[in-house]
Amino acid sequence: MSTVEAAYSRVANPQRATLRLIGSAAVAFGVFLSGFVINEPAPYELWMAGLVGIWFILGLRISRYTAPLLALLMTFNVGGMLSLTQMRDLADGPMYVAVSSFLALTAVFYAAIIEDSHRRLPLIFNAWVFAAVITATLGILGYFHAFPGAEVFTLYDRAKGAFQDPNVFGPFLVPPSLYLVHGILTGNLRSAPIRAGALLILAFGVFLSFSRAAWGLFLLGVLLLVFLMLLKERSGAFRLRILILSLAAIMMMTASLLIALQFPKVSDLFSTRAQLVQDYDGEHLGRFERHRIGFTMMMERPLGIGPMVFGTIFPEDEHNIWLKSLTTYGWLGFISYVGMLCCTLCLGFKNLLKDRPWQPYLMIGWIAVLGHAAIGNVIDIDHWRHVYLLFGVVWGCVALEARHIRNENRRAHR
Repeated sequence: MSTVEAAYSRVANPQRATLRLIGSAAVAFGVFLSGFVINEPAPYELWMAGLVGIWFILGLRISRYTAPLLALLMTFNVGGMLSLTQMRDLADGPMYVAVSSFLALTAVFYAAIIEDSHRRLPLIFNAWVFAAVITATLGILGYFHAFPGAEVFTLYDRAKGAFQDPNVFGPFLVPPSLYLVHGILTGNLRSAPIRAGALLILAFGVFLSFSRAAWGLFLLGVLLLVFLMLLKERSGAFRLRILILSLAAIMMMTASLLIALQFPKVSDLFSTRAQLVQDYDGEHLGRFERHRIGFTMMMERPLGIGPMVFGTIFPEDEHNIWLKSLTTYGWLGFISYVGMLCCTLCLGFKNLLKDRPWQPYLMIGWIAVLGHAAIGNVIDIDHWRHVYLLFGVVWGCVALEARHIRNENRRAHR
């Protein structure tokens, strides 16, 4: 190496490291903004649109391991573009598909930056926890009218935090809750009280959202996380620690729930929302009947009917991600979405219990994707920003594993 080249490397490497640090901080800030979506376009969209563009201009690569995610999501959105041809009045249809395409790009972006460096995973999840604690606190304070104007953080007497809908607010809090649970069970006991306090805030926020989907997602997520951790860890002492701390957490949350139910406003709404089937589910043209009619109708509409058209035909929107993908993205979009989701779950499951630095984040992301796929039967998760982040987390970790195996094979053949 010449003297000039050596001098250049000494200057360039610190600059490159500084740029990567700034870029990682910008990503974390973008994740933080995902917790504040009162109006659209939200600050998240504006920030991420610029950030994604800058990263790719500066050379962020899409590897062959994340390329399938890009292909499936782009095919999904091509279906949405084709569905626009079925609309008599385009109205907001093109903007809807544009937002879908943008969110698809964010999923690929997250996967690519995670593959580039697994050290961004704790940054992403810590930013998510920070945003979740703030928005959950706003929802809790709003629910109890803690200050003038606090009702802006509620809707229909349900906490919604800095979101437009309690049904999005509640599920948004679940992945960071799982991250905190994992930290309590595996981390330093000195930091456990801080994590436990944050977890109580998030759990209370999920409860006050009065979203049955969020309740189920939270319960399923925690149970699956504890089960997988017990399955992975071989140490009897560690398994005992997990069981003891899990029981302590259950007792603490049960006590908190019992205290909350002492408020008449809380207990009345809880008794109503705790019913498995609501009136608007089983009534004429209710949720379940709309699903049945909608699926039958889509068997004759291979290109779909266009974004937001279903709600103009029936009293409400689809409230089902599978029906939504058929009506808004046609058969092509439906097949692409189901294929993408199956690939996400299968690839993630294959690498779920491997001892890697990114394994906890893959586990949390995989559980959350599985849970969101389950609640997608009764709710539309199409434009939920954090779902695309979860896709990116799982695919990014899968790409990290593939690169790790490739490097191991190269070293073995030297």
